Amino acid sequence: MNIDFDKMGGLVPAIIQDADTRQVLMLGYMNREAYEKTVSEGRVTFFSRTKQRLWTKGETSGNFLQVVSIKNDCDEDTLLIRVHPVGPVCHTGTDTCWGEENTTNPLLFLTELQDFIEKRHEEMPEGSYTTSLFRDGLNRMAQKVGEEALELVIEACNGTNERMIYEGSDMLYHLIVLLTSKGLRIEDMAKELQERHNPGWKKH
Repeated sequence: MNIDFDKMGGLVPAIIQDADTRQVLMLGYMNREAYEKTVSEGRVTFFSRTKQRLWTKGETSGNFLQVVSIKNDCDEDTLLIRVHPVGPVCHTGTDTCWGEENTTNPLLFLTELQDFIEKRHEEMPEGSYTTSLFRDGLNRMAQKVGEEALELVIEACNGTNERMIYEGSDMLYHLIVLLTSKGLRIEDMAKELQERHNPGWKKH
């Protein structure tokens, strides 16, 4: 990776982002030595402009930033570092240096689930329920979506909210399996809904 440390006097900004939640946690600065230490140890090390020395985040608190990936921007002078934080990131005790909570949006799991189901479709491991659905074919997958949708309706009308969520989750899982079999993703439906939200959208 080519990083232009000379442009700003030997330092480049490093944006720290949670790899799971995509929440921006903090901003620090690195010189070449801090970057190399970060890469070699797998923990984020900055160059402290106030102390004029290398500073590994968490060296006193234990709240390290475990590196997941490092990317350079188009001008090769700003780093995006995705991490798994160990404890609060800010010295004030908050999750981020802007006082925001670093919580996972459950909707992001749908993408993870889609990726997992696609992997099942590629590898078709024995003993997997998802594999058995793919092997049963399109008609069976579509039938399962209909069955789960009916169970959702029954619970919505005569059951509990807890059971409705349970059956709705079953339906959503089987829908993603069906989409995968057609080479589609749940994001395709999200995009469709996003387009419908546009005031200029017209029904097909």
